[in-house]
Amino acid sequence: MENEIKREFRDGQVFLETGHFERASVYTAGERIVSREEYLASSLPEEILDVRDCHVIPGLTDIHFHGCMGSDCCDGTEEAFRVIAKYELSQGVTSITPATMTMPEEVLARICETVKNFEYKKGADICGLYMEGPFISREKKGAQNEAYIRRADTAMLARLQEAAGGKIRTVVVAPETEGAMDFIRACRGKLNISLAHTNADYETAREAFACGASELTHLYNAMPPLAHRAPGPIGAGADDERCMAELICDGVHVHPAMVRAAFRLFGDDRIIMISDSMRAAGMGDGEYDLGGQKVTVRGNLALLEDGTIAGSVTSLLDCMRKAVKEMGIPLASAVKCAAVNPARAVGIIGDYGMLAPGKYANILVLDGNLELKKVCHRGQLC
Repeated sequence: MENEIKREFRDGQVFLETGHFERASVYTAGERIVSREEYLASSLPEEILDVRDCHVIPGLTDIHFHGCMGSDCCDGTEEAFRVIAKYELSQGVTSITPATMTMPEEVLARICETVKNFEYKKGADICGLYMEGPFISREKKGAQNEAYIRRADTAMLARLQEAAGGKIRTVVVAPETEGAMDFIRACRGKLNISLAHTNADYETAREAFACGASELTHLYNAMPPLAHRAPGPIGAGADDERCMAELICDGVHVHPAMVRAAFRLFGDDRIIMISDSMRAAGMGDGEYDLGGQKVTVRGNLALLEDGTIAGSVTSLLDCMRKAVKEMGIPLASAVKCAAVNPARAVGIIGDYGMLAPGKYANILVLDGNLELKKVCHRGQLC
C-alpha cells in the first residue's frame, strides 16, 4: 500500500475488547492494528496522535441501509456504490452491507453482479449485500413494493448468490409464508437469516429460530407488536438467545422508551444498530424514490404517499449518538451495538468491529460531545 506508516493513537479513552472504555493507546502499522511490541519493532515512518480528550472506537458497520447522497443500492451501478461507500466512510461507517429492496429477480441479479467484483479504496468496505425481500408477507410489506413479493425460493437465492460471488450476507424471510420454513432449513449455516416484514405469531417465529433464523429485521417495525397475550416475533426473539435484533435509533422509527425496552429484553450483546437510510440521507428535503416508490422527505421523516415510513435519512453514527445523548443508552453499549455486533452478525468479525491486533485499522476518534474528529480506514486517515 502507498504511503504506509505506523500510528499511535495515544492516551485516549479506548473501547476495549472487553466492552468498556479505558485510558490506553491504539497502535497501527500499515492497514492493520498491531500490538505495542509489533509497533515498536516496525521500521515504518511514525505518526503520533494525541487523543487524550477523546473517545477512540472501532469503525462502525452498517449491515442494513439502502442508500445516501442521492444513490441507492438498487441503482445497481458502480457509480452508485462509489457514492454510497464514500459518504458512509465520511460518517464513520467503515464497513457496510447495503440492502436491496423487493424487486424483480433481474434487477436483483444486476445488483449482485455489480457488487461481485466491486472495489473502491476511497470508501467504506462493501462486505456484502443484505437482501431485504422479496420473500416477505403482503400484510406487513411496509415500504416494500407488493408487486414483486413472492414465496421463498432457494433456487432463486442460489442464482443470486452465484451472481454475487457469494457476497449475499443476509436474507430476510417472513416465516409464516408458504415454503418459508423449508427455505430457512435449507439456508441454515450458509448465511444470516432474518425474520422481516412478517405477521408471524410467537409459535411460528420460535419455530423459525429453531430452524435456523437468527435475527429480527428493524425490531418493532413491519411486525406484530409485543402484546401480553400475543408476544409475537418480538417475544420469540427475546426468548431465543441466538436471536439478534436490529434497531433504528433515529428518533422516528422507535420511541426512546421502546429503545430502552429493547435493551432490557435483548441486552447489548444482541442488539444491532442499523440506519436503514435511503437515498435522501445526506441530502435536503424533497421528493425521492425507494424501490420504485415515491418518497417525500421533510426533516428526518421520510414517507410514502400513503403515509408509511420509508426508511431513515439518518447515518448510523447519528443514530448511535442519539441513542446515547437522547435515549439514555450507555456509550459502551451503543458502540458495541453499532460496531461489534453487526460485524459478528454478518460474519466479518475476523477483520472488523474491534480495536484488536490483527483487525483492520478502522478507527474513529470522537470528542467529548461524540462528534467525529478523525476517521482512520485501513490505516489511512480520511
